[in-house]
Amino acid sequence: MKVRKGTTQSSGSRQSRGERIKDEVYRQMFLLEESRPGAELRLAVALLRAWLFADRRPAGEEEREWLKKVSPICLMMIEAVSQASDTAHPAMQSARFSV
Repeated sequence: MKVRKGTTQSSGSRQSRGERIKDEVYRQMFLLEESRPGAELRLAVALLRAWLFADRRPAGEEEREWLKKVSPICLMMIEAVSQASDTAHPAMQSARFSV
């Protein structure tokens, strides 16, 4: 159901949106494990969307706890793909920078 401007979402609607966001993060994790092209970027975007959703929600502590657990795993997966592609393409190593 689409929410119109000026109306508020029910807690059930927010709950199901939170579940859909979690499902998307897990789906992208599986696609990354399958070595699907571009999966690392899609996982990063899904993770970012999950953090934004949790921060917008006043009672989003449950989502934030889940994100604190799953984010390091997602980041390790993304970094592993990045490192694997760097070793496959040595010229890319010089273009990489650290934060």
